[in-house]
Amino acid sequence: MSYFITDRRYYMVFKEKDFFGIRDLTSEEIRYILSTAETMKYILNQKNKKSPHLQGKSVIILFYEPSARAKLSYELAAQHLSANVVDMTMATTNVYQEKLQDMGQLVDQTGADFIILRHPMAGAARLLAQNVSASVINAGDGFNENPGQSLLDLMTIKEQKGGFKGLKVAIIGDLIHSRVCKSNIWALTKLGADVCVSGPPTLLPPDIEKFGVDVYYDARKAVTDADVILTSRMKTETRNKNLVPSLTEYKHFFRIDENLLHYAKPDAIVLHPGPIQRGIEISANVIDSKQCIINDQIANSVAVRMAILYILSQIGGGLR
Repeated sequence: MSYFITDRRYYMVFKEKDFFGIRDLTSEEIRYILSTAETMKYILNQKNKKSPHLQGKSVIILFYEPSARAKLSYELAAQHLSANVVDMTMATTNVYQEKLQDMGQLVDQTGADFIILRHPMAGAARLLAQNVSASVINAGDGFNENPGQSLLDLMTIKEQKGGFKGLKVAIIGDLIHSRVCKSNIWALTKLGADVCVSGPPTLLPPDIEKFGVDVYYDARKAVTDADVILTSRMKTETRNKNLVPSLTEYKHFFRIDENLLHYAKPDAIVLHPGPIQRGIEISANVIDSKQCIINDQIANSVAVRMAILYILSQIGGGLR
Protein backbone atom coordinates (compact mmCIF):
# COMPACT_ATOMS: atom_id res chain seq x y z
CA MET A 1 0.00 0.00 0.00
CA SER A 2 1.30 3.45 -0.90
CA TYR A 3 0.75 6.39 1.42
CA PHE A 4 1.64 8.92 -1.29
CA ILE A 5 -0.42 10.77 -3.86
CA THR A 6 2.20 12.10 -6.24
CA ASP A 7 1.86 15.37 -8.09
CA ARG A 8 4.66 16.05 -10.54
CA ARG A 9 3.90 19.77 -10.52
CA TYR A 10 5.38 19.99 -7.04
CA TYR A 11 8.36 17.78 -7.75
CA MET A 12 9.41 19.95 -10.66
CA VAL A 13 10.04 22.97 -8.45
CA PHE A 14 13.10 21.05 -7.28
CA LYS A 15 15.50 21.43 -10.17
CA GLU A 16 18.58 19.67 -8.81
CA LYS A 17 19.48 16.13 -7.83
CA ASP A 18 21.10 17.49 -4.66
CA PHE A 19 19.91 19.26 -1.53
CA PHE A 20 22.29 21.95 -0.32
CA GLY A 21 20.31 24.30 1.87
CA ILE A 22 17.31 26.45 2.68
CA ARG A 23 18.74 29.49 0.93
CA ASP A 24 18.17 27.81 -2.44
CA LEU A 25 14.50 27.03 -1.78
CA THR A 26 11.33 28.99 -2.42
CA SER A 27 8.59 29.23 0.18
CA GLU A 28 6.55 26.79 -1.95
CA GLU A 29 9.36 24.24 -1.86
CA ILE A 30 9.76 24.58 1.91
CA ARG A 31 6.02 24.09 2.43
CA TYR A 32 6.04 21.03 0.19
CA ILE A 33 8.88 19.43 2.15
CA LEU A 34 6.98 20.06 5.40
CA SER A 35 3.80 18.61 3.93
CA THR A 36 5.70 15.51 2.81
CA ALA A 37 7.27 15.23 6.27
CA GLU A 38 3.78 15.16 7.78
CA THR A 39 2.97 12.14 5.62
CA MET A 40 6.21 10.51 6.72
CA LYS A 41 5.31 11.10 10.34
CA TYR A 42 2.02 9.34 9.72
CA ILE A 43 3.97 6.33 8.45
CA LEU A 44 6.23 6.41 11.51
CA ASN A 45 3.18 6.22 13.76
CA GLN A 46 2.08 2.93 12.18
CA LYS A 47 3.06 -0.50 13.46
CA ASN A 48 4.88 -1.17 10.19
CA LYS A 49 7.16 1.83 9.66
CA LYS A 50 8.61 0.55 6.38
CA SER A 51 7.93 2.22 3.04
CA PRO A 52 9.36 0.72 -0.18
CA HIS A 53 10.22 3.96 -1.97
CA LEU A 54 14.02 3.61 -1.73
CA GLN A 55 14.12 -0.16 -2.07
CA GLY A 56 17.24 -1.17 -3.96
CA LYS A 57 18.92 2.19 -3.34
CA SER A 58 22.11 2.72 -1.34
CA VAL A 59 22.64 5.61 1.07
CA ILE A 60 26.11 6.49 2.31
CA ILE A 61 26.59 8.41 5.56
CA LEU A 62 29.79 10.47 5.32
CA PHE A 63 30.31 12.59 8.43
CA TYR A 64 33.56 14.49 8.88
CA GLU A 65 32.09 16.01 12.05
CA PRO A 66 30.48 14.07 14.91
CA SER A 67 26.73 14.33 15.39
CA ALA A 68 25.05 11.31 16.94
CA ARG A 69 21.57 12.84 16.62
CA ALA A 70 21.78 13.81 12.97
CA LYS A 71 23.46 10.58 11.93
CA LEU A 72 20.91 8.45 13.77
CA SER A 73 17.96 10.27 12.24
CA TYR A 74 19.36 10.07 8.69
CA GLU A 75 20.12 6.37 9.11
CA LEU A 76 16.64 5.62 10.43
CA ALA A 77 15.06 7.75 7.71
CA ALA A 78 16.83 5.81 4.96
CA GLN A 79 16.08 2.46 6.60
CA HIS A 80 12.39 3.27 6.99
CA LEU A 81 12.32 3.97 3.24
CA SER A 82 13.90 0.51 2.66
CA ALA A 83 17.29 1.76 1.48
CA ASN A 84 20.59 0.02 2.14
CA VAL A 85 22.62 2.22 4.50
CA VAL A 86 26.39 2.25 4.96
CA ASP A 87 28.05 4.48 7.54
CA MET A 88 31.43 5.33 6.02
CA THR A 89 32.37 7.32 9.10
CA MET A 90 32.56 4.08 11.04
CA ALA A 91 33.62 1.81 8.18
CA THR A 92 36.94 3.48 7.39
CA THR A 93 39.67 4.91 9.58
CA ASN A 94 41.14 7.25 6.96
CA VAL A 95 37.96 9.17 6.07
CA TYR A 96 39.39 12.23 7.81
CA GLN A 97 42.70 12.07 5.95
CA GLU A 98 41.46 11.44 2.41
CA LYS A 99 40.47 14.42 0.27
CA LEU A 100 36.73 14.96 -0.01
CA GLN A 101 36.71 14.69 -3.82
CA ASP A 102 38.68 11.42 -3.71
CA MET A 103 36.45 9.92 -1.05
CA GLY A 104 33.39 11.02 -3.00
CA GLN A 105 34.62 9.40 -6.21
CA LEU A 106 35.40 6.21 -4.30
CA VAL A 107 31.86 6.10 -2.94
CA ASP A 108 30.38 7.07 -6.31
CA GLN A 109 32.18 4.29 -8.15
CA THR A 110 30.69 1.72 -5.80
CA GLY A 111 27.23 2.63 -7.08
CA ALA A 112 25.97 4.81 -4.23
CA ASP A 113 22.69 6.61 -4.92
CA PHE A 114 22.77 9.13 -2.06
CA ILE A 115 25.61 10.63 -0.04
CA ILE A 116 24.69 12.40 3.20
CA LEU A 117 27.59 14.70 4.01
CA ARG A 118 28.48 16.61 7.15
CA HIS A 119 31.70 18.60 6.84
CA PRO A 120 33.51 21.47 8.62
CA MET A 121 34.06 23.38 5.36
CA ALA A 122 31.36 25.71 4.06
CA GLY A 123 30.36 24.69 0.54
CA ALA A 124 31.59 21.11 0.95
CA ALA A 125 28.32 19.58 -0.26
CA ARG A 126 28.38 21.62 -3.48
CA LEU A 127 32.02 20.67 -4.07
CA LEU A 128 31.25 16.99 -3.60
CA ALA A 129 28.18 17.15 -5.85
CA GLN A 130 30.33 18.47 -8.71
CA ASN A 131 32.46 15.34 -8.54
CA VAL A 132 29.88 12.57 -8.14
CA SER A 133 26.77 11.23 -9.86
CA ALA A 134 25.06 10.38 -6.57
CA SER A 135 22.65 12.82 -4.95
CA VAL A 136 24.36 14.80 -2.20
CA ILE A 137 22.43 15.90 0.88
CA ASN A 138 23.97 18.59 3.05
CA ALA A 139 23.81 17.58 6.70
CA GLY A 140 25.78 20.66 7.77
CA ASP A 141 28.70 22.49 6.16
CA GLY A 142 30.98 24.69 8.23
CA PHE A 143 29.22 27.81 9.50
CA ASN A 144 27.07 27.90 6.36
CA GLU A 145 23.85 25.88 6.72
CA ASN A 146 22.16 22.96 8.45
CA PRO A 147 18.97 22.57 6.42
CA GLY A 148 17.78 19.31 7.97
CA GLN A 149 17.77 20.78 11.48
CA SER A 150 16.05 23.90 10.22
CA LEU A 151 13.27 21.92 8.54
CA LEU A 152 12.55 19.91 11.67
CA ASP A 153 12.41 23.18 13.63
CA LEU A 154 9.91 24.51 11.08
CA MET A 155 7.81 21.37 11.26
CA THR A 156 7.69 21.63 15.05
CA ILE A 157 6.71 25.30 14.93
CA LYS A 158 3.99 24.57 12.38
CA GLU A 159 2.55 21.80 14.55
CA GLN A 160 2.42 24.09 17.57
CA LYS A 161 1.38 27.37 15.94
CA GLY A 162 -0.47 26.27 12.81
CA GLY A 163 1.63 28.38 10.44
CA PHE A 164 4.29 31.06 10.19
CA LYS A 165 2.84 34.28 8.81
CA GLY A 166 2.88 37.03 11.42
CA LEU A 167 4.68 35.00 14.07
CA LYS A 168 7.31 36.83 16.04
CA VAL A 169 10.38 34.60 16.28
CA ALA A 170 13.34 35.53 18.48
CA ILE A 171 16.68 33.78 17.87
CA ILE A 172 19.00 34.15 20.86
CA GLY A 173 22.60 33.27 21.64
CA ASP A 174 25.82 32.29 19.89
CA LEU A 175 24.72 32.92 16.32
CA ILE A 176 28.08 33.45 14.65
CA HIS A 177 28.93 29.76 15.12
CA SER A 178 25.40 28.50 14.39
CA ARG A 179 24.73 27.27 10.87
CA VAL A 180 21.14 26.33 11.70
CA CYS A 181 20.56 29.95 12.73
CA LYS A 182 21.23 31.07 9.17
CA SER A 183 19.00 28.34 7.72
CA ASN A 184 16.19 29.27 10.10
CA ILE A 185 16.43 32.98 9.30
CA TRP A 186 16.19 32.31 5.56
CA ALA A 187 13.30 29.87 6.02
CA LEU A 188 11.24 31.87 8.51
CA THR A 189 11.51 35.15 6.62
CA LYS A 190 10.48 33.41 3.39
CA LEU A 191 7.46 31.95 5.18
CA GLY A 192 6.28 35.31 6.51
CA ALA A 193 7.50 35.31 10.10
CA ASP A 194 8.93 38.42 11.77
CA VAL A 195 12.41 37.44 12.92
CA CYS A 196 14.69 39.19 15.38
CA VAL A 197 18.02 38.14 16.83
CA SER A 198 19.88 38.88 20.03
CA GLY A 199 23.25 38.03 21.48
CA PRO A 200 26.55 39.57 22.51
CA PRO A 201 27.94 41.71 19.64
CA THR A 202 30.91 39.35 19.38
CA LEU A 203 28.55 36.40 18.74
CA LEU A 204 26.43 37.97 16.00
CA PRO A 205 27.48 37.63 12.32
CA PRO A 206 28.64 40.89 10.73
CA ASP A 207 25.89 42.74 8.84
CA ILE A 208 23.26 40.29 10.06
CA GLU A 209 20.67 43.00 9.41
CA LYS A 210 21.06 42.19 5.71
CA PHE A 211 19.33 38.87 6.43
CA GLY A 212 16.11 40.83 6.94
CA VAL A 213 16.02 40.60 10.73
CA ASP A 214 15.86 43.09 13.58
CA VAL A 215 18.86 43.10 15.91
CA TYR A 216 18.71 43.64 19.68
CA TYR A 217 21.58 43.50 22.13
CA ASP A 218 19.07 43.33 24.97
CA ALA A 219 17.46 39.88 24.91
CA ARG A 220 14.45 41.18 26.82
CA LYS A 221 13.51 43.42 23.89
CA ALA A 222 14.00 40.56 21.46
CA VAL A 223 11.67 38.16 23.25
CA THR A 224 8.98 40.75 24.11
CA ASP A 225 5.68 39.35 22.75
CA ALA A 226 7.54 36.55 20.97
CA ASP A 227 5.59 33.50 19.82
CA VAL A 228 8.70 31.38 19.31
CA ILE A 229 12.14 31.49 20.92
CA LEU A 230 15.01 29.65 19.24
CA THR A 231 18.32 29.42 21.01
CA SER A 232 21.66 28.03 19.90
CA ARG A 233 24.32 25.89 21.51
CA MET A 234 27.26 27.70 23.09
CA LYS A 235 30.17 26.36 21.05
CA THR A 236 33.55 25.40 22.47
CA GLU A 237 35.14 27.90 20.07
CA THR A 238 33.29 30.70 21.80
CA ARG A 239 34.81 29.92 25.17
CA ASN A 240 38.28 29.23 23.80
CA LYS A 241 38.42 32.51 21.87
CA ASN A 242 37.13 34.55 24.80
CA LEU A 243 34.30 35.95 22.70
CA VAL A 244 32.26 36.56 25.85
CA PRO A 245 33.64 38.10 29.06
CA SER A 246 32.49 35.11 31.09
CA LEU A 247 29.99 32.28 31.01
CA THR A 248 28.35 33.78 34.08
CA GLU A 249 27.75 37.06 32.27
CA TYR A 250 26.44 35.28 29.19
CA LYS A 251 23.94 33.32 31.28
CA HIS A 252 22.83 36.46 33.08
CA PHE A 253 21.92 38.32 29.88
CA PHE A 254 21.12 35.67 27.26
CA ARG A 255 20.12 32.40 28.91
CA ILE A 256 16.47 31.50 28.36
CA ASP A 257 15.14 31.33 31.91
CA GLU A 258 11.84 32.08 33.62
CA ASN A 259 12.70 35.76 34.03
CA LEU A 260 13.42 36.22 30.31
CA LEU A 261 10.48 34.07 29.26
CA HIS A 262 8.20 36.39 31.24
CA TYR A 263 8.57 38.99 28.43
CA ALA A 264 7.32 36.58 25.74
CA LYS A 265 3.72 35.63 25.08
CA PRO A 266 2.23 33.24 27.66
CA ASP A 267 2.00 30.46 25.06
CA ALA A 268 5.48 31.04 23.61
CA ILE A 269 7.47 27.92 22.75
CA VAL A 270 11.21 27.36 23.20
CA LEU A 271 13.36 25.30 20.80
CA HIS A 272 17.00 24.21 20.86
CA PRO A 273 18.93 22.25 18.18
CA GLY A 274 20.67 20.01 20.73
CA PRO A 275 22.67 18.71 22.34
CA ILE A 276 21.63 21.11 25.05
CA GLN A 277 23.92 22.26 27.83
CA ARG A 278 21.49 22.39 30.72
CA GLY A 279 21.74 25.63 32.65
CA ILE A 280 23.83 27.45 30.05
CA GLU A 281 21.62 28.14 27.03
CA ILE A 282 18.35 27.33 28.83
CA SER A 283 17.67 27.05 32.56
CA ALA A 284 16.71 23.68 33.98
CA ASN A 285 13.25 24.92 34.96
CA VAL A 286 12.46 26.05 31.42
CA ILE A 287 13.84 22.84 29.89
CA ASP A 288 11.49 20.82 32.07
CA SER A 289 8.49 23.05 31.36
CA LYS A 290 5.75 22.47 28.78
CA GLN A 291 6.92 25.50 26.82
CA CYS A 292 10.21 23.81 25.91
CA ILE A 293 9.45 21.42 23.05
CA ILE A 294 12.83 19.83 22.40
CA ASN A 295 11.30 16.34 22.49
CA ASP A 296 8.89 17.36 19.70
CA GLN A 297 11.88 18.45 17.61
CA ILE A 298 13.53 15.07 18.12
CA ALA A 299 10.29 13.30 17.20
CA ASN A 300 10.17 15.19 13.88
CA SER A 301 13.80 14.66 12.94
CA VAL A 302 13.35 11.32 11.18
CA ALA A 303 10.19 12.35 9.32
CA VAL A 304 11.89 15.43 7.86
CA ARG A 305 14.90 13.48 6.66
CA MET A 306 12.62 10.83 5.15
CA ALA A 307 10.87 13.63 3.25
CA ILE A 308 14.15 14.95 1.83
CA LEU A 309 15.23 11.50 0.63
CA TYR A 310 11.80 10.69 -0.79
CA ILE A 311 11.42 13.94 -2.74
CA LEU A 312 14.91 13.69 -4.24
CA SER A 313 14.22 10.10 -5.29
CA GLN A 314 11.04 11.16 -7.07
CA ILE A 315 12.65 13.93 -9.14
CA GLY A 316 15.65 11.93 -10.31
CA GLY A 317 17.95 11.98 -7.30
CA GLY A 318 19.45 8.58 -6.69
CA LEU A 319 18.46 7.36 -10.16
CA ARG A 320 21.20 5.69 -12.16
